[in-house]
Amino acid sequence: MVMVRDTRLRKSTTAKWGVVSCWVAVIIYAASNSVVTMLVSIGDANRINGHNVITFANLLVLGSLISLIPMLLFFGRDWKLEKLRDLSSREWVLLTLSAVLSSAVTPGLYFFALENTSVTNVVIASRIDPPIFLILAAIFLGERIDVKAMAGNLIILLGAVVILAFKDRDIGYAIGVGEVAAVAATLSFTLSTIITRTSLETVPFGVFAIFRTALGTLIYVSFQLTFSGHHHFSEMFQPILLKWIWVYAILIIIIGQLAWNFGLKHSKAGDVSLATSFSPLAAIAIAMVILNEDPGSGLIPGGVLMVFGIWVARSGRKSAVRKRESARKKSLELEKDVNFKGV
Repeated sequence: MVMVRDTRLRKSTTAKWGVVSCWVAVIIYAASNSVVTMLVSIGDANRINGHNVITFANLLVLGSLISLIPMLLFFGRDWKLEKLRDLSSREWVLLTLSAVLSSAVTPGLYFFALENTSVTNVVIASRIDPPIFLILAAIFLGERIDVKAMAGNLIILLGAVVILAFKDRDIGYAIGVGEVAAVAATLSFTLSTIITRTSLETVPFGVFAIFRTALGTLIYVSFQLTFSGHHHFSEMFQPILLKWIWVYAILIIIIGQLAWNFGLKHSKAGDVSLATSFSPLAAIAIAMVILNEDPGSGLIPGGVLMVFGIWVARSGRKSAVRKRESARKKSLELEKDVNFKGV
């Protein structure tokens, strides 16, 4: 009897830490765009030979390479020859397409967006993802559209539009190339998630995660060398970049991934869903604190709409959430809510 009670207590304690980990991960990922922008600003204030060596491209490539370290530690066992042989040619093709979209096109577009607009605008533009994901999931995955979930996500999107509209009115700013790039990045991310859920459910998670990151990084580097020249990476190992990359790597990549994976494993899907729902509001708040960005006078009415939309969407997802079992399925489902994680 005592042993049973102790077991329940340990499970309860682990579950509580799982919830805490989810919130920590969501806050870290929400901060990723602000942290990246801050590091680029630091590099701009400490130029080497007249130019900034802490570029978005260098941060993306170094960050992705560093992210492979915890992936190999956690999922290296999936890279066994027999598991690789079990993958069909179709799965390899779709795995490659997913890697290109999620680890090359998506981060490249997000970082381009951050170069050309504010973090707040990037976050707002990315709110088109949830309703589009629901529509594509219905078309390609045969999932029934939850009316409340769709309504809630549309209300959240409306709240984001209100914030942007009031901001434009306050400062006379029009939607530009940065916002367009953010929308394109979001569509790329959504398409990648759909491909993953449609065709890669049987691929071992370690193969999926490591292959996606490694190939995506290689393709991004090749693209930059071909169209932008080698100057992006010629000074990648300058001391100032190596110094500040660890702020990004330790916070966003290592702690973020550890907290996310622990939270997925030890907390209920509903708790993870609740935490990820507040990702856009957290990202805007963090941008205000770290970068002193002004979201404009639409923050309060837009924020209220977004919170109401979260409540509506969650009320429609409760029954679906109970059906989720594995951390892998939860990860694929909830990736769309967290959106871009920095790498």
